[in-house]
Amino acid sequence: MVEANQSSLRQLPSVDEVLRSPFAAHPIKEFGRGAMLGAVRAALADARKTGDTTRDVEFIAAAASETLRAEAEPNLRPVFNLTGTVLHTNLGRALLADQAVEAAVTAMRSAVALEFDVGGGHRGERDDHVRELLRELTGAEDATIVNNNAAAVLLVLNTFARARQAIVSRGELIEIGGAFRLPEIMSRAGAKLVEVGTTNRTHAKDYIGAIAEKTGLILKVHTSNYRIEGFTKEVAAGELSKIAREHNVTLVNDLGSGTLVDLRRFGLAHEPTVAEAVAEGADLVTFSGDKLLGGPQTGFIVGRKDLIAQLSRNPMKRALRVDKIRLAALEATLRLYRDPDRLVERVPTLRMLARPKQEIEALAQGLLPAVTEAIGAAFTATVIDCASQIGSGALPVETVPSAGIGIQPVGKRSGRQLASLSEAFRRLPIPVVGRIEDQTLILDLRCLPGGAGFVANLAALKLAESDNGLA
Repeated sequence: MVEANQSSLRQLPSVDEVLRSPFAAHPIKEFGRGAMLGAVRAALADARKTGDTTRDVEFIAAAASETLRAEAEPNLRPVFNLTGTVLHTNLGRALLADQAVEAAVTAMRSAVALEFDVGGGHRGERDDHVRELLRELTGAEDATIVNNNAAAVLLVLNTFARARQAIVSRGELIEIGGAFRLPEIMSRAGAKLVEVGTTNRTHAKDYIGAIAEKTGLILKVHTSNYRIEGFTKEVAAGELSKIAREHNVTLVNDLGSGTLVDLRRFGLAHEPTVAEAVAEGADLVTFSGDKLLGGPQTGFIVGRKDLIAQLSRNPMKRALRVDKIRLAALEATLRLYRDPDRLVERVPTLRMLARPKQEIEALAQGLLPAVTEAIGAAFTATVIDCASQIGSGALPVETVPSAGIGIQPVGKRSGRQLASLSEAFRRLPIPVVGRIEDQTLILDLRCLPGGAGFVANLAALKLAESDNGLA
């Protein structure tokens, strides 16, 4: 029996036969002979494992080619963000403005004057490309940039509080995404944490009582990713500034998300602006570029010129610097803020946040027939009201009225059916990512610019037979 099976397996083509066949010519040209060799060997190994001796040269070559095509697909794939979270950390946060994308592409394709003073013909600084823009937009004396806001805080702490004390209110010892905690960042920066106050109440006297000879700085942290309500008390940045000046201590105000414009003009709740933090007297202000600002991932530090100079001399600054691509996109994004009246038109993040509910509802009505047809008779789809959120730690208790499509199983509601349907949406050529809430798969359309690409994508939706009412 074993001999018969071995004899049967010898009917399979050899690796060389497959590679010399006309069926392998195109994949070899597309992927390279070495890659095709490995894929053919894997396809033949699978045939031997299953005992399927009917797989001829054409079949093996096609299987190998299909494997190589699947492997060539990028891991970082576009998705439809229908979660209702505009700045979704797991989905890449801000979408860049067209001007920023064009600037980044130019920087990728060309040699650029990254650290070269074209006029003087000598070495320049990366920060020079955005320094004047940041001074103009924030009112600060000077500015520098690093690769994200956590890096900005790390650099500030390491520069001014290494082997010294950093005073922080206990209620501001935040944890950001991925379980990274401020106390741990402070420890890695070499600073000694001094907690003042309690979780819900901190007074001016707490800061004053904690200031000592080894105090390096006072850190004010904007708790942008949570809120404590009720019996609370915090010391405003302006008051902290007076305390810091009186005791000759550096005050750092970490705004987290940060914004360069008053969000109330877009119908959102007020979030402290960078210009306000500077005007309140902070010596240094740190904030992000890829959140409310709507740019690439960066961290900003703006403030006193002498302090920025010290930060720039820290060797850690080089390890945290941004590359030419992000710098180009950042400069283009900041230039848009010089014309605040056209920000909604130009900056995708602000455009999505300011999008009227009526517009989103009209889009949902237009897409409803296509969604209903795609999901089949086992589910029902309706246009629903829902609530979007900003995301990435900005205005955590604020939501924005939105609209979308809600999908529910017909008859007895099944969590398994909804999970399976959600998975089917994520298996589409362009994955569709929604959220399940109250036994409903919600597709919040706030971040969907138009319907044509979405409808075309739905054609590939394939549900399990049990979920399609066929089992």
